[in-house]
Amino acid sequence: MSQLKGVVSHHEREIAELRADRELAVAYLKAAMESLDDPDERAAGLLALRTVAEAHGGLGAVAAEAGISRESLYRSLSPKGNPTLKTLLAVLKTMGMRLSVEPEHQAHA
Repeated sequence: MSQLKGVVSHHEREIAELRADRELAVAYLKAAMESLDDPDERAAGLLALRTVAEAHGGLGAVAAEAGISRESLYRSLSPKGNPTLKTLLAVLKTMGMRLSVEPEHQAHA
């Protein structure tokens, strides 16, 4: 099967957009991090963090700067990954971000 000229995969386009727009990357990751609370949605949050890391120079570069082995980072940011708090904080710091806490929004009766 031949490749179509000028066609870019969704993933490649997503990485390019996140690389070009830091505010978009922060908003994307912030929305995705909310899914980490739900075991059924956790994979999406981890994959979003992985995508932002790819946009930040690639998993190998992020792992090296964060002091984590590349293999460990790939495993941690996989759909079934379970990164430690230390890994999560190191990856976010490498990308110039940090973890924050906000009150949970609750409907008032």
